[in-house]
Amino acid sequence: MRTARTPRPAAPHPAPEPARRRAVVGTCATALAVALTVPVALTASAHRDAQPGAGVVAQPVVQSADGARVALSPLGSYATGVFDQSAAEIVAYHARSQRLFSVNAQAGEVTVLDVATPSAPRKLFALETTGVRAADGSTVPDGAVANSVAVRPDGLGVVAVESPDKVSDGWLVLFDAAGNGQALGAWRVGALPDMVTVTPDGRSAVVANEGEPADDFSVDPEGSVSVVALPDRLPGKKRTPAVRQSAVRTATFHAFEGAALPDGVRVFGPDVAGPNGSLDHRVSRNLEPEYVTVSKDSRTAYVALQEANAVAEVDLRAARTTDLWSLGSKDHSVPGQGIDPSDKDGVAAVREVPVRGLYMPDGIASYTSRGRTYLVTANEGDAREWGDYAEPARVKDLGKGGLAPVCAGSPASGLRGDADLGRLNVTTASGLRADGSCYEQLYAFGGRSFSVWTTDGDLVFDSGDTFEQVTAQALGDAFNTNHSATSFDGRSDDKGPEPENVTIGEVGGRTYAFVGLERAGGVMVYDITRPERSEFVTYVSNRDYSVSVEDAIDDGADPAAALSDAGDLGPEGLTFVAAADSPTHRPLLAVANEVSGTTTLFQVDRLTGRR
Repeated sequence: MRTARTPRPAAPHPAPEPARRRAVVGTCATALAVALTVPVALTASAHRDAQPGAGVVAQPVVQSADGARVALSPLGSYATGVFDQSAAEIVAYHARSQRLFSVNAQAGEVTVLDVATPSAPRKLFALETTGVRAADGSTVPDGAVANSVAVRPDGLGVVAVESPDKVSDGWLVLFDAAGNGQALGAWRVGALPDMVTVTPDGRSAVVANEGEPADDFSVDPEGSVSVVALPDRLPGKKRTPAVRQSAVRTATFHAFEGAALPDGVRVFGPDVAGPNGSLDHRVSRNLEPEYVTVSKDSRTAYVALQEANAVAEVDLRAARTTDLWSLGSKDHSVPGQGIDPSDKDGVAAVREVPVRGLYMPDGIASYTSRGRTYLVTANEGDAREWGDYAEPARVKDLGKGGLAPVCAGSPASGLRGDADLGRLNVTTASGLRADGSCYEQLYAFGGRSFSVWTTDGDLVFDSGDTFEQVTAQALGDAFNTNHSATSFDGRSDDKGPEPENVTIGEVGGRTYAFVGLERAGGVMVYDITRPERSEFVTYVSNRDYSVSVEDAIDDGADPAAALSDAGDLGPEGLTFVAAADSPTHRPLLAVANEVSGTTTLFQVDRLTGRR
């Protein structure tokens, strides 16, 4: 979470339109009602054969729906001993070598783990990502930061590496997953390559070049998506692959500049020049690709643009952005879509409030059901805060310090006390009346949920307030806690449990979404086999909430010891390992936790005799 700054007035900006596609009747509210009618009860970890190993807390939190078909059990964890430094962010798996690759941004490297025994992951070495000569003649310098990793089934792997100054172009480094960690070459890609994935056919790597501004907001590079043609196969041990810069093609957002920008796609804040000093392409500089998923046929990428609250569609054959749409907002005044908006009300009170939530997904995944592709989003939410510009403000501060007030006729105008909406952070860049005089609609960051969408942008299912309802029951005094320290209700005024990322896997012929909760900790599991009938299955957290690591360290505790007691803090990246690829021959879930610096393996067990 970035340090809050005193917000300055934002230029008038139209409220986001609802998703531009048609609403799908009987999906959001109806499907949510089905999910909420399933009773939940505390259960023990399910599989007797899943013996917990290193890094598993004595009593993981487990809360499951009656009749749940699967259970999730922590097996073991690799710990860096590094607290709150992003020492474990993104994780990828290679089946043949039985290795996990965990991005350690703190060390600027990718840690290679032997997970042949999942209860005892063992570090082998770190991948080489600096000092690598790239195809354009540049060399990846010291200080460059590894952000993401992906591995093809044959072992060809790629690492997205950010330039030390962030706003310059980054690199995509090539390696052999079964090798000794030596890089095989690199390509130059766009500014701040934040995420990379390999297409299902293995022919291309797709890179989300986030293009974030400089921290002082002096420079703002363009966001883009690079499509990199990969070698057909890994070379022999004594050969290196032909790595040519011509393999890189980049999809931009230039076609959506000015009046071509679709309604509701958020472009806002100061207009800051790019690295070359140009003010051209304002939309492209404002859009920040966060995460990418690719269709099963490898022809289309879908890109989450978090702060813009939008999704872009990229034709991978042409390396061209072909569509862009707003995700709209959800109505927190509707039953089943409520939130707890206050960290000062003294209770876990999930309720309907006159506020809308911008979905703003971080992670995005895709799958097929009955021959149709669906998108799945983890609706985290994020604000732009760079230099002197700060997008968020608390509701009670609207009307102060040059900010426009809440409109007198708004149902939120009388709810500005701390126990009501006063403490809730909302965007100052959306919701203003057309004349800029007051906020006629308040928009909070994130949906506190996950959603399923069609590739036309239709909302099929949203989990509503279930994440907060389930964690209120499961965590008790740690409801809406932070990740670095345990506190009651501490994140209610921001984004609640904060769903960060999502991965998808099949178990027993059914499809499941695994959603990591960055602040609350743990993983939510939903059965999404029939997207419009998605339902809660289980919630599991390998965290001891009685240990407040930040407070313990402040009191003089050894950080590594406190982390060992606490378990997993701040899940960031997740990957599903199918039974056929698993060293245990049972499905696994790997989770990288950025605050605790741990990479943890869970066993996914099919429960017999369930409905």
